[in-house]
Amino acid sequence: MSSLTEKDRPVVQLLLNTGTCPRCILRFCCVGSQTLYRHPDKDLMKDLQDFLKKTQEKEDAVCLDVVDPPRKRIRLEHTEEGPEDLSHNGALSQIPSVTDGNAAVGSSAGKVCNVCLGILQEFCEADFVKKVCQKVNSADYQFTSFVFSVSLPPQLSVRERAAWLGVKQQMRNLGLSLAKDDIVQLKEAYKWIIHPQLAEELGVPADGKSLFEVSVVFAHPETDEECRFLATACPDCFKPAKNKQSVFTRMAVMKALEKIKEEDFLKHFPCPPSSPKNLCDALEIQCNNGAVFVAGRYNKYSRNLPQTPWIIDGERKLESSVEELISEHLMAEFKADSFNFSSSGREDVDVRTLGNGRPFAIELVNPRRIHFTAEEMKRLQQAINNSSDKIQVRDLQLVTRSAIGRMKEGEEEKTKTYSALIWTDRAIQREDITLLDDIKELKLDQKTPLRVLHRRPLAVRCRVIHTMSSEYIDEHHFRLHLKTQAGTYIKEFVHGDFGRTKPNIGSLLNRTADILELDVESVDVDWPPTLDN
Repeated sequence: MSSLTEKDRPVVQLLLNTGTCPRCILRFCCVGSQTLYRHPDKDLMKDLQDFLKKTQEKEDAVCLDVVDPPRKRIRLEHTEEGPEDLSHNGALSQIPSVTDGNAAVGSSAGKVCNVCLGILQEFCEADFVKKVCQKVNSADYQFTSFVFSVSLPPQLSVRERAAWLGVKQQMRNLGLSLAKDDIVQLKEAYKWIIHPQLAEELGVPADGKSLFEVSVVFAHPETDEECRFLATACPDCFKPAKNKQSVFTRMAVMKALEKIKEEDFLKHFPCPPSSPKNLCDALEIQCNNGAVFVAGRYNKYSRNLPQTPWIIDGERKLESSVEELISEHLMAEFKADSFNFSSSGREDVDVRTLGNGRPFAIELVNPRRIHFTAEEMKRLQQAINNSSDKIQVRDLQLVTRSAIGRMKEGEEEKTKTYSALIWTDRAIQREDITLLDDIKELKLDQKTPLRVLHRRPLAVRCRVIHTMSSEYIDEHHFRLHLKTQAGTYIKEFVHGDFGRTKPNIGSLLNRTADILELDVESVDVDWPPTLDN
């Protein structure tokens, strides 16, 4: 059972008299009962009025009708005598005392709270909750729970500090103290009030681990300038950052408030804070679903199709890509905002990927639809395969973010199998190429190829050709099957890249060699799991 005691009376009197709402008063009295905050504002005001009317000689608890036990307790103890009240030009303005409970109530009733700027007043009411839920329902998301987040104007932290300093001074005059950390945080109190209302209206529970987020962004233009004095007092706390419209972020303001001395704060900001004319504005009500991840394997049958969009100097070179042919169907079905494509390596635009295909994963950002049965995923896979003869996908499935890491684990230790059609300048006989079949675990030194030097750093990479198997075609052509360490540049191993890859097929055969066609026959990554398609 939560209670207010005689020790709370000075806090209640002071805050009511200076324009603070009942819920903020409960916060400053360190009341931790969630249920109590959910009582109507008018009822809380009446409870506080009744509390002030009572006269008690001792610290008899005045109990308010609640069930939940308090989470926090006020820490009020006798302290050493503090400094005298500071005067107006630097510090605490004269804090009015309240002896008449009715006068105190009258000064706060109907006003915008001077601490929360209305967050714990109008924005806790059923009308605002319905407005939020209408926004959520109209966005057409699939979700089974939600997490609620709120972004508050940074000046609220300044006002809360000013209110606390006023309360602290009043308590000091009575030989008592109130620790700042014991005050219930505004965000915490707001969520205590709003969570059950949203859960009831949406029909799903609030869950801190939910991937579906409902967020509200508040602003209060009337008091936007109130943080600026901190930039002068603590300039190192306010540094421009990318993607930030203002240096006065909540974190920067909090950092400055921790750093600034009390006397310097009080020279620039009124204590208690003045009452505003207007409520906060709910600038944005947004919904966002956590990313969904889809994995599979793809085959590429075209020698004129890049893995990702091929854009050079801002100009697109080819009309499509592997990632686009796959992702356009996923984007439409999952109703996502955007996507991120990744794979176990990549092939050149003129290289086919055959065999079991190359593992890939797609992150679908902010999807509206997230629940798919195995049969629906199978139909989606078929739709992708029917849309183009350039690619095919298999084993399409939903996976977790952590599972994608398996695709990249030990990537350079994995092996890949290739088939290369090779041309030589001088005529060859069958016996000229059989020596390649006997070479095992051939170590290469590969400088960054000239063709990719514009996008990759210059380095020498050590790679291994595990095995080779040759097929004679005619006196100028043969096919070579290779099993290599992942990351080996096969084209450069064939033609040598002007001596940048050593050894190479040309040096091994003692003639000029070049590659005409290259196919990836297998990518030996045991992921994602094979499905019975």
